[in-house]
Parts: sequence; C-alpha cells; structure tokens
Amino acid sequence: MTRIGGRIVRPGAVVEGYVEVDGPAILSVNAEQPNSDDIIVPGFVDIHCHGGGGHTFTTGDADSARGAAAFHLAHGTTTMLASLVSSPFELMRDATEAYRPLIEAGLIAGVHYEGPFLSHVRCGAQNPEFLRDPSIKELTELIEIGGVRLVTIAPELPGALEAITFLRERNVAAAVGHTDATYEETLLGVKAGASVGTHLFNGMRPPHHREPGPVVGLLSSPVVCELIADNIHLHPGMLKFAATTAGPDKSALITDAMDATGMADGTYDLGGQAVVVADRVARLVRDGSIAGSTLTMDAALRNTVAAGIALPDAVLMASTTPARVLGLGDELGALEAGLRADLVVLSSDLRVKRVMRAGRWV
Repeated sequence: MTRIGGRIVRPGAVVEGYVEVDGPAILSVNAEQPNSDDIIVPGFVDIHCHGGGGHTFTTGDADSARGAAAFHLAHGTTTMLASLVSSPFELMRDATEAYRPLIEAGLIAGVHYEGPFLSHVRCGAQNPEFLRDPSIKELTELIEIGGVRLVTIAPELPGALEAITFLRERNVAAAVGHTDATYEETLLGVKAGASVGTHLFNGMRPPHHREPGPVVGLLSSPVVCELIADNIHLHPGMLKFAATTAGPDKSALITDAMDATGMADGTYDLGGQAVVVADRVARLVRDGSIAGSTLTMDAALRNTVAAGIALPDAVLMASTTPARVLGLGDELGALEAGLRADLVVLSSDLRVKRVMRAGRWV
C-alpha cells in the first residue's frame, strides 16, 4: 500500500490528509495531519488534444501517438483523447484502427474527430479542402472499428441533427463546434443530443445582443463547455466569466495542443497546413488563424486559478467534469475510494512533482 500526504483537493473542498492506494485503486482518503504541504489532485482528463512534445495524433501514426500521450502524461494528464483534425475518410478510418491497441493498453481513452463535419465560415485552422456534410455512412463505419468517444459537428449543416442523434444513440458524445449556427440552431443541436461545446468562443459565430449565437446557446444549455485556458484563445476575464456562468460541472479545461507543445518556436504541420509557432502562439501561415495551442493541462490549471477560479472548482474542470463527458465518472476523475488511482502531486505553486496512473508512479 502507498500513502501520499498533503492538501487533497476533493469536490468542493481542500482537506489535509493522506490518499491511500492499494494496487490500481484508491483504498481510502483519510483526514489527518500530513507530513507534506504538497497539493494532491486527481489526474487530469483532456478530451481535446492533437499532440505534444513533437508528436501528433493527427496523422494516424501509432508511434507518434504514443509519444504525444507520454509527453502529456508527464504534465499530469492520465486520461486523454487523441483528436484528429478534418481529414479524408481514409485517414480517419486508418487512424482509428491504428489507435485501437493504444486504447486497449490504456495509453489513450479513445478518439475525437474535430471535423470534417464543420462550417466553412468558421473552419478556423481546419483544412477547408476536407470539410463536408455529416455522413451517417462514414460514422457507422468508424464507430464499428471501436474507440470513438467524441465527434464535433456544426449543427446547421445538412444532416447534422440526424448525425448528432445517431451518435447519442450509440453512446458517442457529440459536440457543437466550428459553427456559424444561430442561437436557435444551436439549441436544436442540443435537443438532438449534443452534450459538449467545442472550445467555447473559438471557431464560433460571436455573440450579439440581437443574435446570441452558439456561445450563449451553449452556456445556457445542459452541455459541457470546453475552455482553452492558455490566455491566448481566451482572455482570463472571459475564462472566468464562462466558467462562472456555466459552473464547474459544465466546464472542461482542454489543451487543444498540437505537436509543437513543449517544443521550440518554428514551423509545424497541422492537417496538411503549415503552422508557425512564435512565443507559444501557433498560427496558420496562410491566413494567421490561431491553430491549436501549446498548452499542457497543468498550465491550464494554473491559469484558471490565476483567473480567479477557486482551486477545487478548477480541479473539477480539469478532471471530474471531463471524465463524466467520457462516461468514466464512476472510474476516475476524483480522489475517492474505489476509483482508479490516477493522481498528480503538485507543489504549492501548482507545478507537477509526481504523477501516478492506476497506482503506479510514472
């Protein structure tokens, strides 16, 4: 048995004590005087990530995916999705097949398709060459391969509502994103079964007091809103506003990280498009659009707390809420007896000191 002492962040509170781990699971959480002032949080859950450490999820290369997962694990992400960008169907199919062994080994929790069923008007850094209307035929074949957890769809596209319902009926989460939808079209997407908003504000029609659009539609709906807390995609004030408005049980911190995360400035590739990274900011060469991030989940947690969100709420957003999005809330995402022993030991300034996944230090 392993005992980890410090200030333990649990839903709604920070308590001093010890987390006791037996094998791959948490045995108990005991309130007593610890021998450390470390901060202990559940392992981070990132439901939207394209790569990191010079490795990418977007090409379907299993070795590269392993490298990306290992990079983010070192930053406390113990559960993550491999996010593709808009791609030809053949690449989506091959990548999904290639990642099945990684899912079975527990290195990643599944696959997220950010595209290709997105708006041309709000495609952002997505490659417009590959955008197309939602296809039940494509989704059927992909889901049959296994491991599909999340699909981003613009609800105003032809066939989008049918596709969202199709996904919901097969226990695959659908997200509203890269969309020029009106407020009413957004609510139709939620009614059809969408349960997530892909990187709120980014890749969306902006709010207007006479046309609230998808941002207000999602914030006022029972969906989980993804937030990129890198102080680039969202101003800290907007991050605090969105997280406070939605609440921590409807907000999920994500990285939207690309392969350049943790790497030097330079030129990279995202979905067949050249991206220049300078001073942490990634932009498309062709038009200067922000192209993913260079964020890690530990940095996202620090930025969220710095923006004025209480630590227990920020941890809910980084771990508990995204675990629930994946249907894994009864297995991981919190420091509770019986859950998987995924945890991160942080210093008092929220820097990663040690990471444990399934009871093993990594």
